[in-house]
This record gives sequence, C-alpha cells and structure tokens, in this order.
Amino acid sequence: MPSHATMVWLALAVIYAAFLAWYRGSRRPLTPQEIDHYLAELRRRAGEGADRQHLADVARLVQDDDGREFVMQNLIRYRPAALYPPGHDFGPSAVAADRRYGKAIVPYLLRYGNIPVFVARRSGEFLEPEGIDRWDVVAMVRYRSRRDFLRFAVAATRDRITVHKWAAIEKTQVFPVTPIVSLILVRATVGVLLAAVGLLLTG
Repeated sequence: MPSHATMVWLALAVIYAAFLAWYRGSRRPLTPQEIDHYLAELRRRAGEGADRQHLADVARLVQDDDGREFVMQNLIRYRPAALYPPGHDFGPSAVAADRRYGKAIVPYLLRYGNIPVFVARRSGEFLEPEGIDRWDVVAMVRYRSRRDFLRFAVAATRDRITVHKWAAIEKTQVFPVTPIVSLILVRATVGVLLAAVGLLLTG
C-alpha cells in the first residue's frame, strides 16, 4: 500500500496536471466558422450598447488566430460621473461602477482560463507630451486564447454586466501585447505553492 507521503505527492501532481490543462487550453486556432458564430452571438446579445460599437474591433482582433495565449493591455479613463442607462440606479461614482464590473467578470474570466495579471491606478505625472490622453487605470489580462476571449465576451455580454463597464469608462485604449520579459510566472508560482503544501503535509 502506498505511503501517506506518496499519496500526498500523487494527489498534488494530479492537481498540478489539471491546473496546467486548464491554464494551457487547447491551442487550436479559431476556424472561420467559429469566428462567424461568436461574432453573431456578440451582435445578437449586445443590442445597441457600446459592446455593439466595438464588434469591428473584435473581428479584427481574432483574425489570423494562432490559438495561443496573449495579454491584453487596457488603458482606462473614467467619466466624471457614472453614466448608467435609464433603469440602472447604482450611484454617480465611476470608480465604483468599474469595481462592480471588475468583481463581476472574475468568474467569467476564470471559467475560460483567463486571469488578470496586473491592475494599477495612476499615482502621479512624469513624461506627458501635450495633447496625449490621460489614463486613470492600467490593467493587463492574460487570455488563454482568442477563442477564450470570445467565449468570455459572449458570456459577459449575455449577462449584461458590461453595463457597469461603459457606465464607468469615458475613453479606453485596448490592445494585445506579447511579453518579451516577464516576471509574472503563473505556472511556476502554482507549482511552488503546491510543493510547499506537499512539504507541510509530509514533513
């Protein structure tokens, strides 16, 4: 019969393997049929809101998909006061509206292997050429793939949680980036944490 320590390490190895499978995803590029399906779903669910205005941007993002993970850079400027559509009385704070959106999207992100890796508020001024946009928040979100970005977008639009996003945001610039140097080591961090648990349980 395997020892207690062996059972613990086997269980942790299974957990880590399951995490890697969830975090990595399928890595299959989107097919044209899938792209058409997701865009049609977004168009149907978005109604006449700001989500619908960005459908062309979404279509451009998912062209030539390679099936691999990417990081989305978000630059955000808040409205002076939250601008909700009629029938949505959540108060005038744009910051509070953005927090509602941030809390609401976490389950949708995690469902498809996507995670926020960096979120920061502006804390001062430095080099600012005249006429540039002034951003209040910088956020970076790791998406498992463009397919998983689309799946997330469809789910979030379906449940109408983006109403908080557009109530908060006056202007935004969003674009995908490919890390050259990154110290955000999610796989290694999870592995180290599980190893630490193993040592605690078997030490």
